[in-house]
Amino acid sequence: MQEDKEAIFNSVDTVKLCLPIFTNMLDTMKIKKANLYNAAKGGFTNATDMADYLVKKGIPFRDSHAITGHMVAYCIEKNKSIEELNLDELHTFSDIIEKDVYDAISLETCVKERKVAGGPARESVLASIGSGRLFLESLSTH
Repeated sequence: MQEDKEAIFNSVDTVKLCLPIFTNMLDTMKIKKANLYNAAKGGFTNATDMADYLVKKGIPFRDSHAITGHMVAYCIEKNKSIEELNLDELHTFSDIIEKDVYDAISLETCVKERKVAGGPARESVLASIGSGRLFLESLSTH
């Protein structure tokens, strides 16, 4: 009955060894916003937003998902991000796409609109920080 305990103890030991490293890393790291922005652009973060945009324009989700998938494949082939496609390119995927798409799929919109637990919206991040602080405070009172 003790076989399962070894894995847990090893995991705890590993976390204890990693925490000082992460603390030092966070204390000395420098955030390069341009690098983060460019990395987010390249990961098709806004593909879901494109599919949502098409749904809001009346296209069923299964179809908007397929259209967006073709769009992503095209972007990979052309070494572009979705927001770099011009309207003519976007119209090859759907005539329903209008100029307002650029606001709907901007990375800024992608972040701001994800107001769910664990999401990247400012409100969500602040709520997570608050929950983390409360948790840490509860540990220090025991």
